[in-house]
Amino acid sequence: MLVSRKLLLSAALLAAAASIAGLGTYATYTSSTTPVSHTVAAGTVTVGLGATGAQTNRLDIGASAIAPGDTIERSVDLVNTSSLALSSLTLTTAATASSVLDTDGTNGLQMQIDKCSQAWTESAAPYTYTCGGTTTSVLASRSVIGSDLTLSNVTLAAGGGTDHLHVKLTFPSASTIGQGASSTISYQFTATQRAATSK
Repeated sequence: MLVSRKLLLSAALLAAAASIAGLGTYATYTSSTTPVSHTVAAGTVTVGLGATGAQTNRLDIGASAIAPGDTIERSVDLVNTSSLALSSLTLTTAATASSVLDTDGTNGLQMQIDKCSQAWTESAAPYTYTCGGTTTSVLASRSVIGSDLTLSNVTLAAGGGTDHLHVKLTFPSASTIGQGASSTISYQFTATQRAATSK
């Protein structure tokens, strides 16, 4: 009786093992789609200035022996080659060598920026400029030093373009600043991409 029970249990275990092993012998059917792909590429935000030393960028040319009432005019091309539209173009000016010319917001240098619809007509140094097209205001007159100053009427569209700018610094005629002051002004233009959107 005990032997027969062992045999029955052994037979049952063998049958179960055989049935499990048999499961692996059946074919598995699958189906896959044809591969489809698309390309995703990031856009670019790129701005630069015209060639230094030419009419396209006179910002590196200083002025000396200025007196109250004098103006300093410089042309510069702001070139936008971004593939993305921009939300803004800003300007930050800083004094790398400072004096009351840049720290005194009332008696110090005042800055104004305008844009011409075509390249400015330049006279020989000391530089002055006339616009043969349409003039628009980019930055209203203000003290020369500022951070992230928003520029108006500049090219923000994708594909970019060139804005012909005229930077004018004025030493106020009523200035009380003493003689001999000297400052070095740096200019940095910054472009910011458009708002995020669905693509």
